Amino acid sequence: MTTPPLHGIRIVEIAGIGPGPFCGMMLADHGAEVIRIERPADSTVTAIAADPLLRSRRTIALDLKNPDAIAAVKRIVETADGLIEGFRPGVMERLGLGPDVLLAANPKLVYGRMTGWGQTGPMAPQPGHDINYIAQSGALHAYGAAGGKPQFPINMVGDFGGGGMMLAFGMLAAILHAQRTGEGQVVDCAMTEGSAVLMSMIWGFRGAGRWSDRRGTNLLDGGAHFYDTYETADSKWVSIGAIEPQFYAALRRVMQLDGDEWSAQFDPRGWPTLKARLTEQFRTKTRDEWCDAFAGHEVCFAPVLGFDEAVADPHNVARKAFVEVAGVTQPAPAPRYSASPTVVPATTPRDNGAVLSELGFTPEEIARLG
Repeated sequence: MTTPPLHGIRIVEIAGIGPGPFCGMMLADHGAEVIRIERPADSTVTAIAADPLLRSRRTIALDLKNPDAIAAVKRIVETADGLIEGFRPGVMERLGLGPDVLLAANPKLVYGRMTGWGQTGPMAPQPGHDINYIAQSGALHAYGAAGGKPQFPINMVGDFGGGGMMLAFGMLAAILHAQRTGEGQVVDCAMTEGSAVLMSMIWGFRGAGRWSDRRGTNLLDGGAHFYDTYETADSKWVSIGAIEPQFYAALRRVMQLDGDEWSAQFDPRGWPTLKARLTEQFRTKTRDEWCDAFAGHEVCFAPVLGFDEAVADPHNVARKAFVEVAGVTQPAPAPRYSASPTVVPATTPRDNGAVLSELGFTPEEIARLG
């Protein structure tokens, strides 16, 4: 039986919220053994057993104000390939668990640090959230309707795309380096920089003179009539992404857009007028009627599905894109591999005794840790 691709890698995760747990989830989904260290009386959202971000972990509770617990963390980390922490700069050092200490004990350790602003720079010690980090990077400026305020895309860009996913990539890159060279290191993952990296294509468009700083007037930000969402007669929505000429031609055929004004696809001067006309036309049929009309035509079309609709969608069902764990529906691990399985998501109760005994702690030592 082929093992998951990260089988044999051990990660210690110091409990946090948002992007740190997401990084741990990604590594655990693909086979890494992730040992999550929580506070004994953790009452935050991170303590909810059914939280998808916390799936497939081994969880223990240690009071990091207890010197015995600090010594235990050091001992556990000596057996690990990587560590994830998401405190403000300096917190781990004050606990006696900074990278200098842990790398001295385990030179191959990859020490992953997840922050909004990074470990250095004038903003480093300041608090913040996703909305602030993507504002500082310039990413937030690009999201929103023409003439409107910046509209943040929930917390996908900073916390998860530019944060947790970026840290997971950095951890694996550094672990590969450590396996080749024996040299561990610190991965300084700043969400503001990660969100900037996600905007690389837009910076390229801008450099080529193909992107305006005015929100909602560009090809991919809702400016173009052929790349947008439209409301239907039943107050639902559909999405159109007919960028390439063949897809735009199919859009015109299905919707009978015969006038010459539709031929100047990439002339932004006509976009507002054409969008207004499409808005009216899409409101003449229900979402399902438009799905039937576009079926079999290569237009780059899809209905905008709600959560329950996405779970029941035939394509998603065929791909097993969603699973249920502890009564909570959630996305299945992704991506998929041709030879290696991903981990079947599961919740695991906090169990100091079982985890610590497997790591070599005696019953007496476990008892001292609470």
